[in-house]
Amino acid sequence: MIEMQAEDFSGFTAETQAIWDQNAAWWDDIVGSEGNLFHRALVGPAAERLLSLQPGERVLDIACGNGQFARRLAELGAEVVACDFSEVFIERARARTVEKGLRIDYRVIDATAEAQLLALGRQRFDAAVCNMGLMDMTTIDPLLAALSQLLKGGGRFVFSLSHPCFNSNGSTIVGEQEDREGELVTAYAIKVSAYKRATAKKGLGIRGQPAAHYYFHRSISDLLAAGFRAGFVLDGLEEPVFEQPEANSRPFSWSNFQDIPPLLAARLRLLKSA
Repeated sequence: MIEMQAEDFSGFTAETQAIWDQNAAWWDDIVGSEGNLFHRALVGPAAERLLSLQPGERVLDIACGNGQFARRLAELGAEVVACDFSEVFIERARARTVEKGLRIDYRVIDATAEAQLLALGRQRFDAAVCNMGLMDMTTIDPLLAALSQLLKGGGRFVFSLSHPCFNSNGSTIVGEQEDREGELVTAYAIKVSAYKRATAKKGLGIRGQPAAHYYFHRSISDLLAAGFRAGFVLDGLEEPVFEQPEANSRPFSWSNFQDIPPLLAARLRLLKSA
């Protein structure tokens, strides 16, 4: 694990992009058009609640991957622009969108490059969303700075990411056998060994993916501070959990945790200009 200040991670951008181009086709084949259980049960519903989308709104989907959530937004009546820095992901997203008969404007854009984002047009969007992408970005300040100009006054930015407290570079899933009144059961817990410092570490998003990718951990205070610096306020927060274990799940599946959230979802709102 590498420990350094968050702004120093920018040197990993090219390698991170190459890794995701290597993983994109495999990832798309695995999660499919509708996404995996993690996205269907936790990520998507939380993002939809926080977005509170109105038909006809223009939404920017950042780090869109294979376009799964962008398509959902379009089905809900939004005008969608979706971007990712992986050309392979964008190719797959376009193909799946054609299959669905939807119209989405896909762009290859590096979300750590402020100028690339601003080329989309200032004050063009009612809302923006980034699902499970911020922890994959080497720096987030350029994104927040760009969003403060891309969004209309009062516009909102919804993001979800691996929970910095419980599902991060400094956490480990623990299973212990307990005897509860004569019944042997497995009790699951999270051991946290590091939290406050920004760190970079390679890991797997889905077991079997071709190459491990970087996770860039930031504390909740660091994440929100980037938004506050860009003129946003926090006005929505969720920590969704699985309601019950998934049938035939792996022992350390997050579906076995009904009281520890694996992800954090938040809504930042841009202050209206005076």
